[in-house]
Amino acid sequence: MTAILVINSGSSSFKYQLIDIDTETELAGGLVERIGEGTGHARHTNTASDAGRQEQNLPIPDHTAGFALMVAAFAEHGPQLADANLIAVGHRVVQGGSIFTGPTVIDDAVQQQITDLADLAPLHNPAHVQGIIAARSNFPDVPHVAVFDTSFHQSMPAAAYTYAINTALAAEHSIRRYGFHGSSHKFVSEAAAEFVGRPLAELKTIVLHLGNGASVCAVDGGKSIDTSMGLTPLQGLVMGTRSGDIDPAVLFHLHRKAGMSIEQLDTMLNKESGMLGLTGNGDMRDVEDAAVAGDAVAQAALDVYYHRIKGYVGNYIAQLGGLDVIVFTAGVGENSGIIREGALRGLEGLGIEIDPAKNDPFSRVARVVSTDASRVTVLVIPTNEELEIARETRAVI
Repeated sequence: MTAILVINSGSSSFKYQLIDIDTETELAGGLVERIGEGTGHARHTNTASDAGRQEQNLPIPDHTAGFALMVAAFAEHGPQLADANLIAVGHRVVQGGSIFTGPTVIDDAVQQQITDLADLAPLHNPAHVQGIIAARSNFPDVPHVAVFDTSFHQSMPAAAYTYAINTALAAEHSIRRYGFHGSSHKFVSEAAAEFVGRPLAELKTIVLHLGNGASVCAVDGGKSIDTSMGLTPLQGLVMGTRSGDIDPAVLFHLHRKAGMSIEQLDTMLNKESGMLGLTGNGDMRDVEDAAVAGDAVAQAALDVYYHRIKGYVGNYIAQLGGLDVIVFTAGVGENSGIIREGALRGLEGLGIEIDPAKNDPFSRVARVVSTDASRVTVLVIPTNEELEIARETRAVI
């Protein structure tokens, strides 16, 4: 057995998964949350054990204490890390800027560079660094690797990532489109090629990563050539609480007319918009249920959601110069037949046809949901960002 520990660290929590990289199976996983609060919470599941999920509530003052708690959970509930032959720790990092074009072994200099990129991801990169510091302290004898959400999109041409603002100003402040969800888009586009039995290098694919956060990616021959998110994860599709694309002048207008501050506008666009702003509910499952029950507000919000997706699909067909495959993935994309059908409804003229009989049944496996006559194959493929991080970690070491 050869194992890699994958870490996804936030400001007050971190998720982890131990993966047997030879068989690409999960050995264990868990969550440590409410770090730095009065009472923290930790859970650990050994997937090979019948004991089930182990949980406890106790003070967790910082990430270092949280990682020590995780190590203790492995020791007490298994699998034993010594027996798993841990060869590396892979860390998800949201923002790699233009510096990191692929997975990178972490040393002190790389750790500092990730810290310095916090201006571009103030909510994410500092939290990732906390996790990296704690993990390097707890696992000093194995390499640590940073896998960046942005690196998959470094293949985008300048025409796709450049904003039309003053070039000197943009360069000084590193303003460009970076894109996110890169690990998911990479994993799913490669899985799609394998599923349809065609070489990745010849496939033109659009990946629809639809979750609470959502993005679209145009993948040509395995390379990202365009994606909907921009400098931050705010740009692009309508999301659970994020607005996605909006005329920047709306912000000036709200500042002048409603007296809203920069902080209030930031909060509004990131936490109070999207489906939450349109319906009062940021959970797509609830919005979908309301629309099915005849709620006109919920249906109108879904129409906005669909309209935005269709606009990107049409745009990316043009950018790709054709299309072979559309893939739905992530929580909403994998689980909602209604959303999949609505997102592609009316695109039959582009050779995209959903088969209701294939689309409606719930399933957790990769599958085709398009008709036999559809020129474009429509797939549903569950994403596995942790496995992708483990794969990239192994590749770089």
